[in-house]
Formats: sequence, structure tokens, C-alpha cells
Amino acid sequence: MKILIAEDEPDLLVQYKTILEDNGHNVIIAEDGQIAIDFYKKESSKLSSDDEDQTPFDVVILDYQMPEKNGLEVAQYILSSHPNQRIIFASAYVQETLVDSIKNLKQIVELLQKPFGLQALVDTIEDKEIYDELAKLNVDVKNLKDLNPTHAQIRDYLTALQKLQKGRTF
Repeated sequence: MKILIAEDEPDLLVQYKTILEDNGHNVIIAEDGQIAIDFYKKESSKLSSDDEDQTPFDVVILDYQMPEKNGLEVAQYILSSHPNQRIIFASAYVQETLVDSIKNLKQIVELLQKPFGLQALVDTIEDKEIYDELAKLNVDVKNLKDLNPTHAQIRDYLTALQKLQKGRTF
């Protein structure tokens, strides 16, 4: 798989890159959100204009809090041009990140709660069924009249997301 990772902690970035490359993945790393956007633009320009569903990466992993541009800003940029791009947020605060993704992205993205194990990262990325099931959950989000979900809805979405990710990371 071709993977873009944006993480401002250099030690974590090296660990993620190493474990994923050891598992046969092609990994591009970015130290902040703006660099991630620059890489995304570069890879997007290589795509054929014939296939609208094509994305430059199989998955994009974004640290939620980064300098320059945070993970949410990067995700907004990416999804505006490639709405089918699989995005995973790495965040210590999954509930707040989930609320922000619903309000600002108008969809739920996958979450990895920091700190997480390296094998959980690999397993989550390689489990392609998660993204397919997430699309079904996002139908419900798109039907929300008000993108300000209640505490009960957030709890239900977190529970559903946890089941999709097989309880690996939160």
C-alpha cells in the first residue's frame, strides 16, 4: 500500500515508517500538515483525470495536532479534492476528534488513540473492510439535520467505530 503519514514527533514518525516498510508498504512522511498537503498535491498531479474515484494514497494518517496545519485542516484539503481518500486520525482525544470530524468534515474518519502499538497501526491500515463499513456509518452522519451530534450520538458512533476497528486502538 502507498501511505502518507503526517506526524510532528520525529521519533514516532520514524517508528511508523519503519514498521510499515518492514510490512511491505511504500511510505511517505511529513513533519507537519503543510508538508503533507504539498506531498498530497504532488502525488495527486500524477493521477489520471479519467478516474474520479482514484486517490493518490491508499491511506493517509494524520496526527491531529501539528504545527503549520493541523490534521483537520489537512483532511479538509484532501477531502475537498478526493472525497474517497481513506484518512486515519492519530489523536489522544478520540471523542473530541470524532466530534470535529463530524462537524467540519461532515463524516467520520478512522481514529487511532495515542498512544497505540505499532502492530495495531499495521493491522488497522491493512484491514480494508474498516473503510467499507465506515462508508455505511457515514450515511447516518450525512442524514443528521444538525451536524452538532448529541453526547449519546457521539457515544454510539465511538462504539460503532471501535467495533469496526475491532477494538485495536481505543
